[in-house]
Amino acid sequence: MEQLNFMIGEWVGTTKVYENGVVARQGSAYENISYDLDKSILVIELNTEFLQLHTIINYDEKDQKYYYYRFSKGGAARYPAEYKDGQLIVWRDEKTRFFFSRTQEGGFQEYGEQLINGEWTKIFEDTFKNTQ
Repeated sequence: MEQLNFMIGEWVGTTKVYENGVVARQGSAYENISYDLDKSILVIELNTEFLQLHTIINYDEKDQKYYYYRFSKGGAARYPAEYKDGQLIVWRDEKTRFFFSRTQEGGFQEYGEQLINGEWTKIFEDTFKNTQ
């Protein structure tokens, strides 16, 4: 779980939703990320103008894999994830993935991509600065 320390913080920023490669909607975003249960899980609380999510990430020693548990008003889901090249990559399915990484400016970024006609196309991007 230590690999995910870069995500910890109270973050404020902007969310962008893309349609056909163009920003279709943009708004404010807030995210609080912290450890819980003796650092065995990472808790993410995301609030944007378009989406509210409560997410828990844990590492399964048996599977040697991270799991991303997403909870929203519409229900819950579990996706496998991997830590690679300094970022967490979550696989919703073989055609949709989410990236969590640090920015060069010391901020935090999340974005999602879908495989459309053989090319990865950005579907959303959240960019944050730490308020702490």
